[in-house]
Amino acid sequence: MPKLDKRKYKFDTLCVHAGHDVLETKTISPPIYQSVAYPYESAEYAAKLFRYEIEGHMYGRMDNPTNAIFEERLAALELTDKSLATSSGMSAIFIACLQLMNKGDGFLSPSKIYGGSNKLFSETFPKMGFKAKFISNPENIENWSEAISSETKFLYVETPSNPNLFVADIPALAKLAHENDLPLIVDNTVATPVLQQPVKLGADIIVHSATKYLSGNSTCISGVVAGSSEYIDELREKDYRNVGPALSPFNSWLLLLGMETLSLRMKKHCENTQVFAEFLEDHSKIESVHYPGLKSHPQHELAKKQLSGFSSLLSFVTKGKLLDAVNVIDAFKLIIHTGHLGTTKTLATHPAFTTHQQLTQEERLAIAIPDTMIRMSIGIEDIDDLIEDMDQALSKIG
Repeated sequence: MPKLDKRKYKFDTLCVHAGHDVLETKTISPPIYQSVAYPYESAEYAAKLFRYEIEGHMYGRMDNPTNAIFEERLAALELTDKSLATSSGMSAIFIACLQLMNKGDGFLSPSKIYGGSNKLFSETFPKMGFKAKFISNPENIENWSEAISSETKFLYVETPSNPNLFVADIPALAKLAHENDLPLIVDNTVATPVLQQPVKLGADIIVHSATKYLSGNSTCISGVVAGSSEYIDELREKDYRNVGPALSPFNSWLLLLGMETLSLRMKKHCENTQVFAEFLEDHSKIESVHYPGLKSHPQHELAKKQLSGFSSLLSFVTKGKLLDAVNVIDAFKLIIHTGHLGTTKTLATHPAFTTHQQLTQEERLAIAIPDTMIRMSIGIEDIDDLIEDMDQALSKIG
């Protein structure tokens, strides 16, 4: 039973089998190659390996057999030639962008992105001579078009975004990027390849915080970059090798186990979250709800075209003041208060004081994150239990 031809088998089968030859490893579960180095057959073999003339495993900072199984499985799911495992989602974003720029170059990104990405782009990259230009109204393609200059080397988008749930028009952005000979990078963390395969929509490079849904059980910090063979090979040989954001083989093994149930989990996530979002939208203590599955969402129709489901991330704004949102957070009994998402358990956090606390209040308000916003990642528990817990917490609002 050789490695599966990813062109032949369907998605759910690839989630379970892609990248792993059970007869080659003599085990039905992928093995953990917990080693930093590998023996070379000969001096000539080692020389060719280090010149990237042949395939093989060189050193743990650059490659690993367990990581390779995960990389092949993710590439199969994202419909790309190859992928590259990284130590975190942030490191995936960092090297994916770094590979495309030299000092003085820049790129475009929506302002509505994860707070960590925002600070990477606005604080760290400028120290390296890179210029990020933020698009304040990213739903308008003209705003992107007008911002492109000779310095622009790629377009970047996170869709759906965290925590605003902005849904980008990937085909329109891909068309604009390609008209200007630029690649489009899509952060597909929230949708996962179960709900959205950006390559089908024209994207060139995909990044994930694999820590989230790909893992699904909050056990491993991890990331991944996916793209063409040319792009991934050059990334591995240069910036990845030089910077060293290698993923632990054990974490790759955890990811492989998690990905076996990815489709099943995403279906339950979507089902629960739709019901939960509708409950919130009808609640008297709620000002607004952000979830692409709701008709009230500004990109609802676009989301229906691009996504086969709307994932588990949502955010809502409570009525009242800051203390009211704090009281809701502190009243949860079943729902867990933590800065994470994409796991089997239902989680809630207060973006203004966790994921986006490094932004000033003025900066947060500019990207529609008021102090009374609560972000949630709906798990796979019984939906009635989740609604009951939320209802009693919302009763704390005066």
